[in-house]
Amino acid sequence: MALADTLKVLLSNTEVYRIKAQGFHWNIEGDNFVQLHKLFGNIYEDADEAVDTCAEHIRTLEVYVPGSMARFLELAEIKEQPKIPKAMLMVKELIDDTETMLKCLDECFADAVKDNKQGIANFIADRQIAHSKYLWMLKSFAK
Repeated sequence: MALADTLKVLLSNTEVYRIKAQGFHWNIEGDNFVQLHKLFGNIYEDADEAVDTCAEHIRTLEVYVPGSMARFLELAEIKEQPKIPKAMLMVKELIDDTETMLKCLDECFADAVKDNKQGIANFIADRQIAHSKYLWMLKSFAK
């Protein structure tokens, strides 16, 4: 797949992931409310910043950026969550989604390196670091 196309999938995954984490942040309940509220908040706020940067990288490739929820949902590998699951199901779902994000980032990174787009590769490497940290935290919480 071309770099612009993998970035569009990354953008879409990030937007769905962000919305899901924000919904979990708003609706978390239970004994671990404070810890999960904070973790989910960190995840969605970080994703929110990444969305704009990703979109800007797509534009530097002289390609238009998807700009509707319908298009994001069409391109995303991550599925939205219309329900409000219990706390541990939220954690499990974000673990799975974070693993999906990491696979997507790996594909984008390979495409960026192949196309000699160092700035984009650096952005993606930073996203890999962030998501690896979230995966570690979520998995540690789930134990």
